[in-house]
Amino acid sequence: MKAVNLRRLRALCLKESFQILRDPSSILVAFVMPVVLLFVFGYALNLDSSSLRLGLLMEDQGPAAIQFEQTLKASSNFVVEVGHSKAALLERMAHGKLRGVVVVRSDFGARLAEGHGGAAIQVLTDGSEPNTASFVGSNLEGLWQTWQQQRGQNLALDNHPMIDVRSRAWFNPSTVSRNFLVPGAIAVVMTIIGALLTSLVVAREWERGTMEALLATPVTKAEMLLSKILPYYVLGLAAMALCLLVATLLMGVPFRGSLLALFLLTTLFLGCALGNGLFLSTVMKNQFNAASAALVSAFLPSMMLSGFVFEISSMPWPLRALTHVIPARYFAGSLQTLFQAGTLMPILVSDSLGLILLMGFWLGLTAKNTGRTLE
Repeated sequence: MKAVNLRRLRALCLKESFQILRDPSSILVAFVMPVVLLFVFGYALNLDSSSLRLGLLMEDQGPAAIQFEQTLKASSNFVVEVGHSKAALLERMAHGKLRGVVVVRSDFGARLAEGHGGAAIQVLTDGSEPNTASFVGSNLEGLWQTWQQQRGQNLALDNHPMIDVRSRAWFNPSTVSRNFLVPGAIAVVMTIIGALLTSLVVAREWERGTMEALLATPVTKAEMLLSKILPYYVLGLAAMALCLLVATLLMGVPFRGSLLALFLLTTLFLGCALGNGLFLSTVMKNQFNAASAALVSAFLPSMMLSGFVFEISSMPWPLRALTHVIPARYFAGSLQTLFQAGTLMPILVSDSLGLILLMGFWLGLTAKNTGRTLE
């Protein structure tokens, strides 16, 4: 293999850099699209079920029932709509206007006095959306237990002091889904940037007829590949810096890890994404076909199989096995670790090894399919 001539490589990289600057679509994909997608994923794709509309039927108007009603209305998770008929509330739930109905039974106060408060209310939820129904049920149960504690109903008969149970969520204390989704969204965005932009570079040369002139020069295969990768690698790093600033400064997502670890993992992942896009561009020699293939082979797997939204452990075993060859699986997991937990080396090292193997595969496949002839 011929040695790389740094002078030729520098000239080729400058040529490719000027091509990026002259092409508005490259700047659009690298700097505008990431911001738009982050805001879409961070705010439109929201797993937090808050301010859900809840129906309330008060069959008991005693002091205890009124106190429970006030506690329920004070909850930030629900918007309470008081009704006068169970049938009317259930009809509104059937039409999707309510996510649940709470019935405070007529014997509410009496059962509390007897110590049987658990049977004094009825909770009906809309099971057509299982996740929302589970959220409504679990939050009402927690609210009920908190209200009982406040009233001292769980004191033992021998007057022993009650147990004070306090829950704490590690890594994401606010339990805001955006803090989990945005790091995964960055992995998807970087996949699109890396694969989509490089899927066009070689195909563009073939379509414009400049590949023949390039092959007539003394440029080696290594110089040609490096000149197509290095400018887009720098562009990818700039896009990652932009994503980090938008996520932390504008969207309020905390970053607890190391910037050096983020740089190294981004480098490995860009090697995978750029190699994938460059391979498609080399094989297809048509910009439209290469870009379409890049979206199918990079964007869809990173979106569906990276664990960004859908839990990998809940997938069937064939899909779980398939996720091991998706670079975004390792990158999304690393980003979520860096943003939420910090620099946890066992996780980051494991993900880095997966990225190194996949980077070697894609770059090696690209080098094998890159020739110095027109055939």
